[in-house]
Amino acid sequence: MEIEIRSGGTRAAVTTAGATLRLFEVDGLAYLETFPAGEAPPMGSGAVLVPWPNRVAGATWTRGGVTHELDVTEPARGNASHGLVRRETWEVVDQAADSATLAVIIDGRPGWPFPFRATMTYAVDATGLTVTHGVQNLGTEPMPFGVGAHPYPRPGRAEVDDCVLTLAATTHLPLDPERMVPAGPATPIARFARLVREVTLDDAFGGCEPGDDGRVHHTLRGGAGGVDLWADPVFRWVQVYTPDSFPGHDGGAVAIEPMTCPPDALNSGVDLLTAEPGETWSASWGLRPLTR
Repeated sequence: MEIEIRSGGTRAAVTTAGATLRLFEVDGLAYLETFPAGEAPPMGSGAVLVPWPNRVAGATWTRGGVTHELDVTEPARGNASHGLVRRETWEVVDQAADSATLAVIIDGRPGWPFPFRATMTYAVDATGLTVTHGVQNLGTEPMPFGVGAHPYPRPGRAEVDDCVLTLAATTHLPLDPERMVPAGPATPIARFARLVREVTLDDAFGGCEPGDDGRVHHTLRGGAGGVDLWADPVFRWVQVYTPDSFPGHDGGAVAIEPMTCPPDALNSGVDLLTAEPGETWSASWGLRPLTR
């Protein structure tokens, strides 16, 4: 099932399969790589990543001296990838012309002893798209968790390869190229602003700093326009992936994945969040067009 929301010339579409963001456009211009309605999202497009983003090394993690074994969902690397909710069917719990909220309850999964409820609210207005994540701990013990998303922003009329990718990150986390899990601590970097056609990335960056408006900003900007992915300051991390192509689209693409924690945070504890029993957490990110 798909839900469409509109406000003037701003339109988005979300599926109940995974609460996946399938489409976002303004005045007929795409600001998100999309895929046909009814088809499975390619390359993680639009996925919701809860209760952890990215990967858990070896699909195991330890807390309080207890080792938990998750399902291996990335068999080639032996990892647990991108959380527990992206293949679930979500319920639409609220809907208006310009917004929709979906929810899912997760309980009794291998390696995850914490029942929780996740919500996703998608809203559009004249400025763009706002995406709000909610996580509620339904259990009796404090629940560690992280949150992320997997959009492929598109810069309107501009070609992705001709755009400058600018990140708010101040650190780079080295990853083992075979397992795609951390290979060492994060190290400081200078301001990241690179032409997309000149980089090949599947990299984690951290220390994302908010701008004067209190939000983190990652941008794709070209001569014919661009797109801004903004996020609340709790999204201190971002994974950036630059595939050579995206299904149904000529030219390159860029996944800019806001995350509250780095890969394998369930093991490292870095920037891991905690929800107390009954506590609800929420935070937002979004997309807005850039005219130049």
